[in-house]
Amino acid sequence: MAKEKNGKKHADMDQPGLAALSPFELKDELIKAAGGGAVERPANVSMLNAGRGNPNFLATIPRHGFWQLGLFAMREAERSFAYLPEGVGGFPRRDGLEERFDLFLREHKGVDGIDFLRGAVSYVRDQLGLSAGDFLYEMCEGILASNYPVPDRMLKLSEVIVGQYLRREMIGKHPFVGEFDVFAVEGGTAAMTYIFNTMRENHLIKEGDTIALGMPIFTPYIEIPRLNDYRLNVVNLEADVANGWQYSKQELDKLRDPKVKAFFLVNPSNPPSVRIDDESLQYIADIVKERPDLILLTDDVYGTFADDFVSLFALAPKNTILVYSYSKYFGATGWRLGTIATHRDNVMDRLIAGLPKDAKKQLHERYESITTEPDKLKFIDRLVADSRTVALNHTAGLSTPQQVQMVLFSLFSLMDTPDAYKNALKRLIRSRKQALYEEVGISFEDDDPNQVDYYTILDIEFLGSRMYGREFVDWLLKNTEPSELLFRLAREARVVLLPGRGFGTQHPSGRVSLANLNESDYRLIGRALRRLIEEYVERFNAATGKNLDKTKVK
Repeated sequence: MAKEKNGKKHADMDQPGLAALSPFELKDELIKAAGGGAVERPANVSMLNAGRGNPNFLATIPRHGFWQLGLFAMREAERSFAYLPEGVGGFPRRDGLEERFDLFLREHKGVDGIDFLRGAVSYVRDQLGLSAGDFLYEMCEGILASNYPVPDRMLKLSEVIVGQYLRREMIGKHPFVGEFDVFAVEGGTAAMTYIFNTMRENHLIKEGDTIALGMPIFTPYIEIPRLNDYRLNVVNLEADVANGWQYSKQELDKLRDPKVKAFFLVNPSNPPSVRIDDESLQYIADIVKERPDLILLTDDVYGTFADDFVSLFALAPKNTILVYSYSKYFGATGWRLGTIATHRDNVMDRLIAGLPKDAKKQLHERYESITTEPDKLKFIDRLVADSRTVALNHTAGLSTPQQVQMVLFSLFSLMDTPDAYKNALKRLIRSRKQALYEEVGISFEDDDPNQVDYYTILDIEFLGSRMYGREFVDWLLKNTEPSELLFRLAREARVVLLPGRGFGTQHPSGRVSLANLNESDYRLIGRALRRLIEEYVERFNAATGKNLDKTKVK
């Protein structure tokens, strides 16, 4: 039954099924509450939705480059059938392409995006050692979208350039032996879908198997294993808010259990937005040496916001599937740009090669329509085939204009040697966090090098104890529903947050995205939170006879 405030029930919490909703679906209910006629609030007060992680910033320079490249490619297409005036174009011509591109750059000198394109071609030729003409041809054909993606996993030079970007941002200066393959996919969500499916199809996981999840975690990683498609048992590795959202060795030791087939984690975490510290990464890598059959999946979409980030893929490359999305860092959620990377010598291929004969026969029949040697098909190429139900493998692959924009984003980062763009984003989101907590009334020393701050999580137990003591927190948890604070913020202050419980946090909490609103909005959110907390302090005082100072924050 919903708790009462001033004799009125919060009907929102009485709606059947709310507790079972994903936080992203519950968000829609909170938005309804926020727009449902807040009491004594002006009609022109806008809703502050800090629930989703869609950033309100974006990378402009590589986008300018994309549109200018498109103009050049259109000019090339029109050359092919210049004798037809009816708007018919053709494929770009390779011969003389570099010279014509140089002429285009001179003609458009001073136009946004032109200097970036000039620098990009120079970088590809002089720093990466690739043919500038081949690169231009691949980009022009790709942006015109006049051909199927060939190769289907990823365009040839595009894979090399994106691979260099992943090396810079995910591996950095960490020693790395060997090469890896990249599959361009429709965002991180497609990567998750494809990986779960191909692992099942290739008998790497099956119904009743056990996997481990690093909690808290992006909600779909919690929900997918429960589906009828998988029916997996899950072991949770809990990060502790009191320990800076790090995993204890005791939690990580759960990976030593041979029943655990795979470990899935998001690093930096979602929603705490904290990267795994170096000691814990090395501890996991050491466990892998004892468990060479353990499959790791690391989803590192927020790694580019961290200082000196190193992925688990760098420490245990042969056991790790790397997932990375361009969506957040480049403000490109609508582009749907993601990658899957696997080392060319990996545990997935070894486990598939060691399957029983009947399973191998089944897989041989599954893939024999696309290759004469299906038994030698790499795991990453099975991902490509399975992404198009095998039969449509010949039309697999991310659309070529998407791959072109992915390449330009990658080159923009590779060429940004002083990290000007990256540092600007860090300053932006960290100033928003400071503004939020100043208004709540809590000061934080941002001296934790593992804090990334794309999100912040308002953990009721941890923050409540810090502000007013454990007795107040115990009373609050006993006298409020888990979602009550979220619904009251939505209805009374028109502030929408996401419930931390949906991401697997152990305590009642709210996830605040620091990426999608302006600094002044976070101050408004902070003040709304403080007013709500102060009201609960008054209720605590009235109920217990205590005299907590509602304005005193520790």
